[in-house]
Amino acid sequence: MNPYHYYRQFKPFNLNGHSRVTESHSLVDELQKAINGEYSAIACYKKLADLAPTEEERLRILEIRKDEKRHFKVFSAIYTNLTGVEPSPILQEGCPDGYKRGLQFAFKDEQETVDFYHGIRDGVQDSYIKETFSRAAEDEQNHAVWFLYYIIKNQGRGYASRQGNYGAKGALAASTLTVPQMLVYAMQDEYLAQARYDRVIQKFGNVSTFMRIKEAELRHIAALQTLFQRYGIPLPQDQSQSYVTTPDSIKDAYGAGVQGEIDNISMYDTFLAYPLPEDAGFVFTQLRNASQNHLAAFERGLAR
Repeated sequence: MNPYHYYRQFKPFNLNGHSRVTESHSLVDELQKAINGEYSAIACYKKLADLAPTEEERLRILEIRKDEKRHFKVFSAIYTNLTGVEPSPILQEGCPDGYKRGLQFAFKDEQETVDFYHGIRDGVQDSYIKETFSRAAEDEQNHAVWFLYYIIKNQGRGYASRQGNYGAKGALAASTLTVPQMLVYAMQDEYLAQARYDRVIQKFGNVSTFMRIKEAELRHIAALQTLFQRYGIPLPQDQSQSYVTTPDSIKDAYGAGVQGEIDNISMYDTFLAYPLPEDAGFVFTQLRNASQNHLAAFERGLAR
C-alpha cells in the first residue's frame, strides 16, 4: 500500500462551526512552523539535487523532496481546517550553497524535525493529527539516514572511502561475478563488519545493538565457511583492519552500520540476480534478509 494513501483519503474536519476540532493556539503556531519548515525544505532540496555529483544521489534527493511536498500539503490542510484560512508559508534562510555543507545542514535539520514532530504528536488529542505527525516523523528519520549516508560517501569518512575493491564495494564494482568470487566478497564483507563492531565496542563499551549483530554475523561467517568447504575454495585472508577506522561518536558508528547494511543488501541482491547453485542461493538470501533486519536496528539506533 502506498504509505501516503491516507493523505488522499483525508476528509477535512467539518467546517459547520460546531465540528471543527478545537486545539490550542500553540498547535496552530506549531503547524505554521512545520509548514514553514517543509516549504523551505522543498526549496533547499531542489538546490541540493541540482548540486548532487551522481544521478543516484540526485534522484534520491528528489524523492525526499516529494515527501516534503506531501507533508506540506497535508499540514496546510490541517491548518486551514483548524483556522478557516490558508497558511502563508515563509521561506527560511540557511540552505548552504555547497553540496557537502548542504548535506550536513539537511541531516541536522531532519533530525531536529523528527523531535519536533514527535512533540506535536504527543501534545494533541486528535487521532488524525497524531497519526499524520507520527508518519511524517518516520519519513524525516528515513531522510536523515539517507543524508548521513551521502555525507559519509562524499566526505570519505570511515571505512567506506577506504574500502576500495574489498567486500561489498568490490562486489558492486565488478562487471561480472562467479560464485567463488561472490563467496570471497561476502566473506570479506563479514570480516569488515566484525572489525567495525570490534572498534565500536572497544571505544564505547558493550553497546547492545552492536553486540547482538556481531554475534549474528558470526553465524553468517559459519554459513559461508560451509560453502567454501563444499566448493573447495580457500578462505580469503582477513585484511579488514586495513579498511576500517574508529568512529568519532556512537552516532557515526550507527551511521557506518547503516551504510554497511545498505551495501550488503545491494551486494546480495546483485548475487541473487545470477543463476546460482541452490545452496548458495539459499545462504545469500538468508544473509540478505538478515542485513535488512540489521539495517532497521541501526536506523533505530541512529534515531535515538
